[in-house]
Amino acid sequence: MSKVIERPRFTCALGGAIGTVQALPRAIPILHTSPGCGGNLAGALSGASGYHGGSYCGGQTLPSSNVAERDIVFGGEERLAEQIENTIRIMDGDLYFVVTGCMVEMIGDDVNQVVKQFRGGEHPVVGTETTSFKGNSYKGYDYVLSALFRDFTEPAPVKKAGTVNLFGIVPLQDVFWKGNIDTLKELLEKLGLTVNTFFGTGETMDNLRYAASASLNIVLSRVYGQEAAQTFQEVHDVPWLTAEFPIGDHATSAFLRKVGEAAGVPAEQVEQVIAGERKYYYDFLQRLSDSYNDLDFQRYATVVGDANYAQALTRFLADDLGWLPELAIVTDPLLPEEEDDIRAGFRDYHSGLEPTVVFDTDASNVAKHINRQWPQSKGQRYYDGFLPGFIAGSVMERDTAEQFKVPLLAVSYPITNRVVLNRTYAGFKGGLTLAEDAISLLVSHR
Repeated sequence: MSKVIERPRFTCALGGAIGTVQALPRAIPILHTSPGCGGNLAGALSGASGYHGGSYCGGQTLPSSNVAERDIVFGGEERLAEQIENTIRIMDGDLYFVVTGCMVEMIGDDVNQVVKQFRGGEHPVVGTETTSFKGNSYKGYDYVLSALFRDFTEPAPVKKAGTVNLFGIVPLQDVFWKGNIDTLKELLEKLGLTVNTFFGTGETMDNLRYAASASLNIVLSRVYGQEAAQTFQEVHDVPWLTAEFPIGDHATSAFLRKVGEAAGVPAEQVEQVIAGERKYYYDFLQRLSDSYNDLDFQRYATVVGDANYAQALTRFLADDLGWLPELAIVTDPLLPEEEDDIRAGFRDYHSGLEPTVVFDTDASNVAKHINRQWPQSKGQRYYDGFLPGFIAGSVMERDTAEQFKVPLLAVSYPITNRVVLNRTYAGFKGGLTLAEDAISLLVSHR
């Protein structure tokens, strides 16, 4: 029997697919599922993602077939075709994407066959199966991108040197996705690259439509986007590079060097960009140094997050901020081989720190892992406890932070105690923002 996850930090695959589609410019998700799925997922996506809202034709305005008892008995394909026609007639979009829920999968509706009826029309219609029992929101992201790369992105036999596609950051599931994508795109453009992110500010569906002309795909995750990158290579013959999600100087410098080498950017140019970014970065960060030392801002830390954020936050806190993040809890349900791959991202720190890495999906177990890492006092006068401590996680760690009387910075999904607009934690600028947020919490607790 599968393990029951208490208070999951993600939605089903349908939720991830909806979030991915609605994050694309002028793209409209069409739900083929039973009533209630769209409304429930809109709340989970919008409310728990820093009050993101519904974007264009998202949230509570999602078109849905709302299959009823008759459709369950006789099949819902006719109802879906009707819904696609009505959505195209009423809603103005550049792409219509059909996503599915559990019920229609269980009755065997052939969604792809229905979508084919609209191929070649004035309005592009794409679809894929995104049922809940096929994975979580991260899988929904991969399903959507794979379908788009296969059925929407146009072939391009000639590749453009210096043009890259950047993905692996899951919209809404990464609450800071918009700011992170824009920041990393800006950095890569400083290397002289032309960058498609599909979801970034100012991009259109053409960035996705003509993405096959890129010479390299950059996937900012060891897990998310890997399946989509494989599809892209199979269909459009574009190789991909896996890179860690970077926060701060050490990780971002390594990221730029890795991308620069793969994209054929001269090493001198890469180092020049890094030097300029470091000058800006440390010009601000050094202003903390006196207060950091005089007021003793160093902390033990526990990091709780998904496979992207857990490793990125832990490395930043250890290598850039000089903290002691000795415990990292990865909250994604992963395969054993994926866990081994993710664990590799917690090695070779510049600081020499070797954090304990735990894979656990249950929010209630965070306190147990902290107590195991820093045992509570048993009456002894001196002991190595979790004080002064700090937790970087989600709002689900609020009770745990209160239990240990330590500050909590919500940086991973779900986030309901902060409003997030264009905030970024990626790159050099994101590292400054993260340092500012973390130290500000310490000051507010003094």
